Amino acid sequence: MEVMKQLRQHAIRDLLEQRTIRTQHELAAALRERGFRATQATVSRDVAELGLVKMVRGSVHAYALPPRIDEREVSGEDRLRLLLHELPIEVSVAGLLIVVRTVSGSAHAIASALDRARWADVAGTIAGDDTLFIAFADRNALQRVRRRLLRLSGLGRLAEDRLEP
Repeated sequence: MEVMKQLRQHAIRDLLEQRTIRTQHELAAALRERGFRATQATVSRDVAELGLVKMVRGSVHAYALPPRIDEREVSGEDRLRLLLHELPIEVSVAGLLIVVRTVSGSAHAIASALDRARWADVAGTIAGDDTLFIAFADRNALQRVRRRLLRLSGLGRLAEDRLEP
C-alpha cells in the first residue's frame, strides 16, 4: 500500500473517532482540511477497503469503523454474525436472489464477510450502498441461506414468519 494511502486511511480512522461523519462528501471535506487530496472516488475506495459501516450515532446514521476483530482469528462467519447483530437489516426474496437491505454504506461490509465465510450454497454476491444481492443456483439453497442469515442476525422465527417463501 502506498504511503499516502496509508496516511489517508489512518486519518480517516482518527476522524471517525473524533467526530460524526454522515456522508462521503463530509469525509472528503474533512480529509481536505487535514491536507489530503480526496476525490469522491478515492474516498469511496477507502470506505470499502476499511470496511466502514453506517451506525446510529445519536439521531443520525454516521460512518464508523467495523467492530474490532483480529482478521487472523475470526472466521468470515463470525464477522458476518457481528455485523448482522450490529446493523439493522431487512431480508426479502426475489426469484433466486436474497435481497438484504441495511443502512447506507454497510452493504459492502456484509457482502465481504459473506464472501469470506465461503458458504457452499451461495453462488455470488453483489453489493451497492445499502442493498446486497445474494445469488443462488436453486431454491433449496436460497431457503437454507435465508434461514441461516435470519438465525445469525438474531431475527430468527419472527422475521422468517414475515417473509414470503
